Amino acid sequence: MTDGTTGGTAIGLHRVLEPAGVLPQAAHRLDADPRIGPDEVRVAVERLNLDAASYRQLHTAHGGDAAAVRAEVLRIIGERGKMHNPVTGSGGMLVGVVEEAGPDSPLGLKPGDRVATLVSLTLTPLAVTDGLAGWDGRSEQVPARGHAVLFALSIAAVLPGDVPVPARPVGAGRVRRPGADPPRRGVADGVRRVVRRGRAGGRGAGAAGKSGCLALAAARRAGASRLVGLVPDGGGGGAAGGVRAGRRVVRAARGTRWRWRGRSRRPVDRRT
Repeated sequence: MTDGTTGGTAIGLHRVLEPAGVLPQAAHRLDADPRIGPDEVRVAVERLNLDAASYRQLHTAHGGDAAAVRAEVLRIIGERGKMHNPVTGSGGMLVGVVEEAGPDSPLGLKPGDRVATLVSLTLTPLAVTDGLAGWDGRSEQVPARGHAVLFALSIAAVLPGDVPVPARPVGAGRVRRPGADPPRRGVADGVRRVVRRGRAGGRGAGAAGKSGCLALAAARRAGASRLVGLVPDGGGGGAAGGVRAGRRVVRAARGTRWRWRGRSRRPVDRRT
């Protein structure tokens, strides 16, 4: 690892191995050396939560072969020093326990804190040491052992002790770059405003991922009378999530565009 006192450490420039001069998210490879600088934090990884689009792409590319999916995730992390799917450009987030915090870190974390990272794995230096032996490759939830490094402008939330670990990544959001301003209002507030404007009419949301399912659940709580979850063909687990979050699930082929038709508020395929 380069000297942690040099410029650019707050956003992780010193961790970029190649190409030189780019931000961590744009980098092909990061330095995941566990030795931290004065303003960094090292986290012992407990669980990775892969981005839904990333996992779906890996699952499809390997024909559902769980062992091949696991091997591919290991290869990506090993080669890139981060979990950054080169096809989808996405990563995910992680849950772990703080092992060490540099004296100049502004994150307010201390050893022993269990945290969820709220920055993408595409810019988080990461190393896995257990070969993902505890993961069957059939879920976005990845039990793992290893370490990750947070920068001064990374974001992490200390988690309450009464929430089981598998549930934590599902409810936690993430942003794509360190230091991004948090949204002024939560998802639930935004959904309530949309439902009120639509007078509790029909609403559709992508239901193959966690964000879409959470939005549907928020719309239901806000009083929406019709909920439609849209999932891609072969959505598998996404369809199951959509059924739980919405009242109807529509499978859509890639390239399909949707609109609401007339007073019935039924989705109409506008495939081009």
